[in-house]
Amino acid sequence: MTLMDKIIEINSTVNGIVWGIPMLILIVGTGIYMTVRLGFFQFRHFGYAIKNTIGKVFDKSQKVEAKEGAITPMQAVTTALAATVGTGNIVGVTGAIALGGPGAVFWMEVSALVGMATKFSEVTLAIKYREKNDKGDWVGGPMYYIKNGLGKKWAWLGGVFAVLGAICAFGIGNMTQMNSIATSISSAITTLIPSTVGSEGTIALIAGIVMAIVCAVTYLGGIKRIGEVTEKLVPVMAIIYIVSSLILIFIHIGSFPEIIRQIVVGAFNPSAIVGGALGIGIVEAMKRGVGRGVFSNEAGLGSAPMAHAAAETEGPVHQGLYGIFEVFADTTVICTMTSLVILMSGVEIPYGTNPGVLLTNAAFSATYGQFASVVVAIGLSLFAGSTILSWGLYGTRCAEYLFGTKVIKPYQILFCIMVVVGATMDLSLAWDIADTLNACMAIPNLIALLALSPVVIKLAKEYGAEHFTEKKKA
Repeated sequence: MTLMDKIIEINSTVNGIVWGIPMLILIVGTGIYMTVRLGFFQFRHFGYAIKNTIGKVFDKSQKVEAKEGAITPMQAVTTALAATVGTGNIVGVTGAIALGGPGAVFWMEVSALVGMATKFSEVTLAIKYREKNDKGDWVGGPMYYIKNGLGKKWAWLGGVFAVLGAICAFGIGNMTQMNSIATSISSAITTLIPSTVGSEGTIALIAGIVMAIVCAVTYLGGIKRIGEVTEKLVPVMAIIYIVSSLILIFIHIGSFPEIIRQIVVGAFNPSAIVGGALGIGIVEAMKRGVGRGVFSNEAGLGSAPMAHAAAETEGPVHQGLYGIFEVFADTTVICTMTSLVILMSGVEIPYGTNPGVLLTNAAFSATYGQFASVVVAIGLSLFAGSTILSWGLYGTRCAEYLFGTKVIKPYQILFCIMVVVGATMDLSLAWDIADTLNACMAIPNLIALLALSPVVIKLAKEYGAEHFTEKKKA
C-alpha cells in the first residue's frame, strides 16, 4: 500500500465517523433542541422573518446604510448565501438522490426545517459576541462567541475552530469549487465547439486565472467590496437557475404527483422505489438526505456567522432572522429545484453511484438539448464562484483570529494562488479531506451553541416581547 493509499484509507475512516450517523444526529439533534427551546420560533414567525429580511429589499423606506467597517444586513446574508449556495446545490443533491434514493430529498427538507433554528442561533450569537479589530471592522463567528461567551478558558476551543476553518477554506471553499467550475466550463465549451477537444487543460487554466483576478480585486476592497459583489451576484445567479429549473418542472408537471409519492414513500421504504437489490435502506436515505442538506446550508457548521457578524443591524435577533431566510433559500428553494429537475426530467438515475454534475447535465439536456451544458456551466460557475469569494472571507477571519490583522493580505494572496492550482489539478482526495475538515468545524461550534442556548432563548424572548406583543396589541 502506497503512502497516498494510506492517506485515503485514513481519511475515509475519519470521514465515515465525522459524517456518520452520530454526527448527523448531533447536528439535527441540536436543531431539534433549539427548535423546541425557542418555541418553534422559525415556524411561528416565518412570515415575519421573510417580511423583515428579503421583504425589506423591496421597501425603499427601510434601506439601511452601513457604517465604516460594516456591511448592510442584506449584504451579510448574500455573502453567507454566496458561500452556502455552491456545488452542493447542484452536485451534492445528485449524489444524495443517486445514493439515497428519492426519499433522501424528504430528509434533506426535514434537516432544513430544524436547521433554520440552528442558523438563527448561530447568527444571533455572532452579533451578540462580535468585536472590532484594529482596522475598525466588525469580526465575529464561533471563535468569538466561544471566547467572549463561554469565557477565556474556552478560547482554545475557538482556536481549534479557527485552525480548521483557515485550512478548510482552501479545500471546500476554494480548490474544489474552482475545479468544478473549470470542469463544467471545459465540458460546455468542448460540447459546443468540438474543435477544442484536447484543450481542456488550457481552458481550465484560463478559468482559474480569471477567477483568481476576480478574487484579488474583490478582496482589495475589503469586507464592503465582498458585500457589494455578492449583493449583486447572488440574486442574479439564483434567478437564472430557478427560472431554468421552473421551466423544466412546468414542462413535466404531469409527473409531479408521482414524484412527490416517490419522495415520501422513499423516505420510509426506499426499496419500494429503487428496488431492494441496491441495498438502499431508510438509514442510508436519511444519512444522504440530512448530510447533503447540512453540507449545503451549513447550519451548525459555524461558517455563515462570520459573514453576519459584519452586519450593520438593529440587534442580534433581528440579524438572526436572516439565518432563517438563508436556510430556506438555500435548501427549501434551490436544492428542491435541483431535486425536482432530476426526478421529473425522466432521465435514468444510476442508483448506487455518485454521478456528480453529469446527472444534472443529463436532466437539463432532456429539455434544453445541447444548450443544457451551458445552463449548468453558468449556474455552477456563479454558485461556486460566489462560494470562493465568501470562503476567502471566512478563511481570512479564522487566520486573523489566530495571528492578528497582519496575516490578512498574505492569506488572501495564497488563497488566490490556490484558486489557479485548484483549476488544474485532480482533486478527488482534496474533496474528501475538505469534507472531513468541514464536519470537524461543526464540533466546537455545536458545543458552543448548546452551552450558550440560554443566551439565545433570552434574547429571542426579549425581542418577542418587544415586537410580537406590540403586534398583537395593535
